[in-house]
Amino acid sequence: MKLVRYGQTGTEKPGAVDAKGNIRDLSAIVPDIAGDTLSAEKLAELGALDLSALPLVADGERLGPCVAGVGKFICIGLNFADHAAESGLDVPPEPIMFMKATSAICGPNDPVMIPRGSEKTDWEVELGVVIGKRAKYVSKADALNYVAGYCVINDVSERKFQLEHAGQWTKGKSADSFGPIGPWLVTKDEIADPQSLKMWLRVNGQTRQDGTSATMVYGVAHCVSYLSQFMSLQPGDIISTGTPPGVGMGLKPPVFLKNGDRIELGIEGLGTQTQDVIDDPE
Repeated sequence: MKLVRYGQTGTEKPGAVDAKGNIRDLSAIVPDIAGDTLSAEKLAELGALDLSALPLVADGERLGPCVAGVGKFICIGLNFADHAAESGLDVPPEPIMFMKATSAICGPNDPVMIPRGSEKTDWEVELGVVIGKRAKYVSKADALNYVAGYCVINDVSERKFQLEHAGQWTKGKSADSFGPIGPWLVTKDEIADPQSLKMWLRVNGQTRQDGTSATMVYGVAHCVSYLSQFMSLQPGDIISTGTPPGVGMGLKPPVFLKNGDRIELGIEGLGTQTQDVIDDPE
C-alpha cells in the first residue's frame, strides 16, 4: 500500500494511492499517517479497504511529508563503500549515526532552500526506513518486523557546515527543507527486498547518482537492530540509510547546488521527488 499526506503545510490529510494512481482520502479512517496508524494491525486494516469507495482527492494537491509526528530522524553515514571512497574516508567498522533535525522535514516536491552563508549545499538520495512499532534491543533476524515501510529521502547537506566547522555533522544536515520525504510511505509488504532497489538522482537533467541499495555496507535489518541497542525506536521514527556515490562533494571538481537548480531523484518502487533550489528567503 502507498500512503500519502496531502494539503498545505501544517494541515496535511492522510491518503492512499489507488490502483489507478489516484489519491483517496483516508481522513474518515485514520487521523494521520503517524503513531498507531503505522502498526502492522492498522496497516493490514488499511490494506483491506476498497479504496475506490473512498473520496477522490483532486489532482494538483501538494504532497506533504509521507509521515507525521516524526520523533527521531536518524541518519547512517558512509554506508556505501564507494561513497566513502569518493569522500576520502574509510568504511566505518560499525554504522556511523547522526541526527537530522525534524524541522528539516518537508514535502517531496517542496523547494530546497540554500541556507544563509552556504557555499557547499549538496544532494544525497537515500532509502528511508519508517519504524512501525517500538523497537528496543531487537535482533538483526527480527528487525524487519519493526518496520512499517520505506520512502525516498533527499538527505540534503551543507558540506562546509558539516565538515569544516567544529563539532558534529548535524549542523550541516538540519537546515529547513534539508529533509524532503516521500512521495509515498510504501508498506513493507510491497518491497520484497529492501537491499535490491535501484536509486538515482539528477541535477538539471544530468545523472549524478546511479546506484543500488545492494551495495550498502550495513543493510536495513542491521541498522534497525544496531540503533535499537542504543535507544528505543518509536512508531514514526525515520532512519535514512546512506547514499551511493555521485554526490557533489565527490565530483572533480566538486559541484554544489545553487539558486535555480532542479533536483530529481527516486528509488525503485518508492516513487520520485522533484525540488527546485532557491535561496532561503528569510
